[in-house]
Amino acid sequence: MPIVSHATEADFELFRRELDSFVPDNICDAHMHVWAKSHLPPSGYDTFRQLEEDVVDLAAYRRRMTELLPGRRVAEGLILPGAVGATGEQVRSQNELVAAEVAENTGWRGSMLVSPEMDGEYVREEVRRLGLSGLKCYHVRSGLTITWDADIPAYLPEAQVKVAHEERLCITLHMVKARAVADPSNQHWIRHYCETYPDMQLILAHAARGFNPYHTIEGLAALRGLPNLWCDMSAVADVGACEAIIETLGHDRLIYGTDFPVSHLRGRCVAIGDGFVWLYDDTLDWKTVSFQPLQPVFVGLESLRVLKQAAWHCRLNDSQVEDIFGNNVRRLLGMVRY
Repeated sequence: MPIVSHATEADFELFRRELDSFVPDNICDAHMHVWAKSHLPPSGYDTFRQLEEDVVDLAAYRRRMTELLPGRRVAEGLILPGAVGATGEQVRSQNELVAAEVAENTGWRGSMLVSPEMDGEYVREEVRRLGLSGLKCYHVRSGLTITWDADIPAYLPEAQVKVAHEERLCITLHMVKARAVADPSNQHWIRHYCETYPDMQLILAHAARGFNPYHTIEGLAALRGLPNLWCDMSAVADVGACEAIIETLGHDRLIYGTDFPVSHLRGRCVAIGDGFVWLYDDTLDWKTVSFQPLQPVFVGLESLRVLKQAAWHCRLNDSQVEDIFGNNVRRLLGMVRY
């Protein structure tokens, strides 16, 4: 089981050496989670159970960010519910927690966890009641036996997208299918939703599911010209996906996210063939795989290194880097009701 850990001197040293001169002082996080342990389903979600707090709120998040982003101010962003596999009362409780954090913390917006069985008017009423700015869908809520090959409408029905358009909401979409954004079905539904519902802002999580960057490189061109399409780069550890977004959609479509608490696991995702694999600190014996000492660092640090490399390769200036870390997120969230 991968471990959510605290920073070591190796993490701090890597940040000082490689990232301190790159990361701006003020940051928006477009992809992070809050949760309470009582909201978690009875099985799975071991990563979320590891933190010391019974309720992992923005205060707990900020404490952890001092380890990932030392000396930085993370005072704005988009809060997502944590346990996306929860059901019934747990879902309602998660959405209430997100709403409470938004109400108490200026500069933060929140998304409502939705299931495909929720009709559009219920979603509208709940978003208004809770004062939230977006929707968070997830494939495990599709009701399918095998969810990894689900078409987008199976977990994000069009009726909910229509409400997002009418209420000027954002939607965070973690697409699935083996080839991610290179899959024709994903391309069709993303373009259809964005073109049909222009006041809905669609965020493709994880660099358009760019855990294998070749999928993003291949597929993203099919989504050019959509002004309400964005990509967060949370948890991505291959530079090609971020470069493809910058070069194909523009740097102003790329937004920073930590995917907390995944940010505080040790390891990284590695593209292999037409897929990918996650390597964590417990996946293998790290002492046996290198001729010199090898210690994995935070996933969040690996993602920051990727973003730095992409910015360098694409010759972004300091102002454009600041856009990715904050201005793009602020612009996106300024388009939605809060």
